[in-house]
Amino acid sequence: MGGVAALVALGGVWRPLVALGVLAAAALAVGLAADLAAGPRHGDIILERGPVEHFALRVKTRLRYVLTNRSKVAIRFGIVDTPVERLRYDIDDLGGSALPLSQTNVDRPVTPVARGGVELGRLYLWFENAIGLLRRRARVSADAHLRVYPDLSAVERYGKLHARNRLIDAGLRRIRMRGIGSEFESLRDWSAGDAFRAIDWKATARRGRLMVAQYEVERSQNVMLVLDAGRLMTARVDEQRKFDYAITAALSVASIARLASDKIGFVAFAGTILEALAPRATAASLAHLGERLYDLEPRFEESDYSEAFAYLRTHLRKRSLVAFFTDMIDPVAQSTVLAEVGSLARRHVVVCIFMNDAAVERALAREPQTALDAYAESVAFSLERERRSAVATLERLGVLTIDVPAAQLSTALVDRYLRIKQRGMI
Repeated sequence: MGGVAALVALGGVWRPLVALGVLAAAALAVGLAADLAAGPRHGDIILERGPVEHFALRVKTRLRYVLTNRSKVAIRFGIVDTPVERLRYDIDDLGGSALPLSQTNVDRPVTPVARGGVELGRLYLWFENAIGLLRRRARVSADAHLRVYPDLSAVERYGKLHARNRLIDAGLRRIRMRGIGSEFESLRDWSAGDAFRAIDWKATARRGRLMVAQYEVERSQNVMLVLDAGRLMTARVDEQRKFDYAITAALSVASIARLASDKIGFVAFAGTILEALAPRATAASLAHLGERLYDLEPRFEESDYSEAFAYLRTHLRKRSLVAFFTDMIDPVAQSTVLAEVGSLARRHVVVCIFMNDAAVERALAREPQTALDAYAESVAFSLERERRSAVATLERLGVLTIDVPAAQLSTALVDRYLRIKQRGMI
């Protein structure tokens, strides 16, 4: 159409161009009429959302669309979805083609960038036939709700646990982890490397050779997940907040603890107690735990550690494993946390869980080239020294510690949980 207008405009300079412009306009009108007659009509093209899959934080997945072409002409089309804060679209304008009287499935790759509920909105569709002179547009109401959960793939990647899950699926419903428990499991011959205390002297006397007693790790013990949701946990490591890593690790170890028939509870706190669940051993309780935690957000406020640990002392009557997720960069917070955790460790097995900050590690690893680099290295050194001092103090108080890069947190915590169970420490 712009070309027709240009020909008519230039006709003032050279008269034959006017006639050429008129012919071009007539041809365009015929083409538009043919395009309009060929279709399709708006009612012939139906766009719907496909089934919503399970969405996990930072795990690439897809949104699905189903386009139905009820017309007798092939079309080209494009789909634009309403932007959503918690999802990152890898492709903005998703295009494709559809044959006559057919149904086409289209996938849009997306990456969830934050936990919680997501409200999907309208879809915007354009389509055209082979002539391509008219591009029809439509706005489709396709509201839907989905949830972005923490990424629990670390549990599946964990080889020994994955094998154990396969055994359970095959019918072996009881996990048996031999360790220093109190439930007698079996006798076997002594072998090099067995502890002297493991020898069963009565069985040895009866059989005339050294025998070792094996015990099953106790069942139905308490595992309490304590999540600091205050200001210190809002800091980001790479693309995620420290609190997101903590949620993922907490749910990962809860999944394994349920397989061992342990009771799982949790407390999340900031300036006050945000969420709390008493330890329970049912599969439903684990699902309830996931529902309570999947959209829990940290708050930019100082955490009240005294209130949180007072709650634990009041509600944890039985000796328990307490997994405490926090960060103690702040020296003021350190003194309070150390006192509270040390007091709790006299009665319970406490694991204090930190996450290394990759930025601190990088600042310490590189040689400073400028005054700003030297300042950054000095700050990083101070933070690292304070962290190491806090870890050493906790270990002197009898508190177990995990201090690993954030990406390794889930597997490190599951490893520590299994060692605690095998050694009968709870």
